Formats: sequence, C-alpha cells, structure tokens
Amino acid sequence: FRVGLLPGPPALNSDWAAGDLIMGHAALTDLNQGDHRFSELVYRASPLLGGFGSYPDTVLAWSRGPAGTRQSWRLRWLGDGFALSMADAEKRFALRLTATAMKPLVFQGPNGFSRKARAAPGAPVSASQYYSFTRLATRGSMAIDADTLEVAGESWMDKEFGSAMLAADQVGWDWFSLQLDDGSETMIYLLRRQDGEASYGSATLVAANGGVTHLDLSEFAVTATARWTSPHTAATYPAAWTIEIAGRRWEVLPAVPDQENRSDRIDGMFYWEGAVDVLDQAGRPAGRGYVELTGYGEGRMPGL
Repeated sequence: FRVGLLPGPPALNSDWAAGDLIMGHAALTDLNQGDHRFSELVYRASPLLGGFGSYPDTVLAWSRGPAGTRQSWRLRWLGDGFALSMADAEKRFALRLTATAMKPLVFQGPNGFSRKARAAPGAPVSASQYYSFTRLATRGSMAIDADTLEVAGESWMDKEFGSAMLAADQVGWDWFSLQLDDGSETMIYLLRRQDGEASYGSATLVAANGGVTHLDLSEFAVTATARWTSPHTAATYPAAWTIEIAGRRWEVLPAVPDQENRSDRIDGMFYWEGAVDVLDQAGRPAGRGYVELTGYGEGRMPGL
C-alpha cells in the first residue's frame, strides 16, 4: 500500500493544489493461488480528490478511490501505529487494516539521511530522509472477489521523502525489507547503473532488542541467482538472491514469480514488488519479507 506526492509542472508549482499529483498503489498477492492484483490511482491534489494532512490532523493522506469505487483510500496515524483502507471495485479487492508498532521507529541512515549515491563536486545530492517501523502487529479485514476474511500478521512501514532519489548514472533500485524469525530485521538498498551493477548501496540491521547498525556497500553482498521474464512487459528481473551480511547467509526466494505491478494509467510504469521467503544456509525457513525492483525492462520508469 503506497501513497506518494509527485511535483507538478514548474509553472504550476507555486499553486500546490493545481500543480501536484497524488499517486496511490496497492497490491494483493494470494500465495496459495498465485494470484497478484494491482490497483492504482492518480489525481490532482485538491480538496475534492485528495491531499495530505497537517499536524494535528491524524489523517496523513487520503484520496478518492479508482474510477467506479465508492470508498476512498485513507492512511491515518493512531499515536502508536496506523490505520489504512483501500478498495478497488474493478479489481475486486479491498483492505482495512490497523497496524501497531511492536518496535521503536528506525532511522534508515545516520539521523535518517539515506544517501543514494556518492557525493560529486557541484552535483545535486542524491538522497532521501527515510525512516521505518520495521515490525507492526497488524489485523483487520481483506475482501477479495465475493469473500471477506479477517486477517492478522506483521507488517513494515517505510517513509521516504526527498527531491533527488537517483543520480544521473542510475536507472533504478533493488530494495529488500526482511523480517527474520529471530526477531531482527534487515533493510537493503542497492542503486543500479545501466550495466546492472550497483553503484551505491546501504543496509540497516535492526536487532531483536531494537538496536540499529548501519552498513555500506562494502560490508554486505547481494547476488542474484535466478531470473524471471515478465510475459506482460518482457522485462527480466532477478528472481532469487543470496545475501551475505553480518556473518550470516540467506537465500531469498519470491513467494510467487509474477508480482509485477503494471500501470494502466501511466505509459511505461511497471516494476516488480512482492512477497519473498527467507531461508537459512541449511534451507530452513528463516523469515519473510518484501522486495521492490525498479528500472528493469524497456520503457521503464522507477516505481514511486
């Protein structure tokens, strides 16, 4: 579930409401059936279509639902977690969830400053302000087709904001959020060049007790061990990984091969983002997570 703000044309930027777009993405994967559904919305920010709250308003973001959907999309702060809801009548799924933080907020990067490239003299700084709640107790309801189910589990919340996410030589990123069965979490960010190699990377280790360790690209290794080609876009993505970090080694495997999100509203916007399983060196289950892969395939646009 993702809500973002995109800046409008420069001539309109003095008028926030007229110049900016609210973009929302939501996806649901049925791991048993291998069914992946993707919903999106894009609106001009306006009082009738959507916007972002200001303190002390508890509504962080809201928008009208996709065309033909009566329910709005909404994200609220509850003081110790979040309430979120979305629905898409055409794609036939909806979520209504409450997520309560189980661990303290984590800064991704020193004081939340997450670099995305090495500093170059005279060049804009590619970075974001970035924080996460890496483990939230989550419960609520999920509707899919004619069924409504009560659900419970654990989730992860990210917040990034900035003006220059990619350097000039970068085409996209590989992002991993992993919740391990020992109560720890790991976030990994790799920024890729056109040749597929990582030009910059960082990682954050969150111990079971909440302690945080930041690592740079020289302190961990991510190796793609399989590929998957989308029958819809012909984009070829990594489809399995070996991760070596902090003296540990994991195998990371997609829970379903096709978790590609494809926009119906913006030409050339598609990316892979979905659930993964984490195995230890002996092949035993060690955790679960989510992976986002952007900038793969022809006519690609990074996910936002």
